[in-house]
Amino acid sequence: MIPVKSALSGIQTPRARSYAFRKVSMLTPKRARCFVLAAMMATGTAVAQAAFPFPVRPVRFIVGSPAGGGNDIVARILAAKLSEGYGHQVVVDNRGGANGIIGMELAARAAPDGYTWYMGTAGHLSVNAVYYPKLPFNMERDFTPLTQVVTLPFLLYMHPSVPAKTLAELVAHAKANPGKLAWSSSGDGGLPQFAGEMLKLAAGINTRRIPYKGSAPAFNDLLAGQVQYCIEAVPIGLQHVKSGRLLALATTGAQRLPFLPDIPTIRETYAGYEVQNWYGMVLPAGMPRELVNRLHADISKAMNAPDIKAKLIAQGTDPVGSTPEAFAVFRKAEEGKWARVIKEANIRPQ
Repeated sequence: MIPVKSALSGIQTPRARSYAFRKVSMLTPKRARCFVLAAMMATGTAVAQAAFPFPVRPVRFIVGSPAGGGNDIVARILAAKLSEGYGHQVVVDNRGGANGIIGMELAARAAPDGYTWYMGTAGHLSVNAVYYPKLPFNMERDFTPLTQVVTLPFLLYMHPSVPAKTLAELVAHAKANPGKLAWSSSGDGGLPQFAGEMLKLAAGINTRRIPYKGSAPAFNDLLAGQVQYCIEAVPIGLQHVKSGRLLALATTGAQRLPFLPDIPTIRETYAGYEVQNWYGMVLPAGMPRELVNRLHADISKAMNAPDIKAKLIAQGTDPVGSTPEAFAVFRKAEEGKWARVIKEANIRPQ
């Protein structure tokens, strides 16, 4: 009889070995022997690629935001490109709410087999860990970094019903009507919230934040005139600025956007103000290194395809495609940066 645990020793991580062992235990004796023989033949090789050709079924992108937000838009662009290469569909699974925590918990509990990826924002992947006192997962223990996908600044969008045309005029109007202007943002802990709170502090204005389950519903209420302004990603609102349904007063980045050169930065009025968002991908912990490398090669190839790069740039994002190691360092540094902002601005979960 073939010892199962010995045969599975070629799988490099305890979590992956445990998952494989549970699967073998559920098979009939005959099928289990075939599985074990295959595992033994794969020992010392790229297990994920040799013993388990990838993919053999659809892949799931969990997106921690409702459909229609900037994170979702970019995820769907990449999912469509990966589907072409894989020959299997890459399905976007939107799990909005709780600033990505719902989707992240689902991803953390997924099997480490390459079929579940998580794509989130800076708020999901770095802010949550230093904003909420308790999470149902641990970023270091339960996830494997894959890549930083893009960076992108926000725009300060305003409904045209507000009697203002510039940031200075919006601030003057807010000061003349303390507590009357409302602004929308995705839920607690997201960078749209922090960007709005930082603007309130910098400008010395008293306005009301209305939180939503995600960027898309927050933005929809701005379009409907239920709130007066918001700070959100470029992809979600640029078309509405071009159509005249909304005004874009300023960008939160360090520099003006090359495709919107007439829109000033907030820091031109309030020195030191800067908020730069980003989207990144992580995987469940416990995946064999060979499989992580394979998935990184796949996403890098997709992002570097000329048609995809053009689509991402057209959405107002700057493609990155960092290595897992570089992304791990960057993500951790972002935690420290936003921990300082949270403390200085005294921002607390509601």
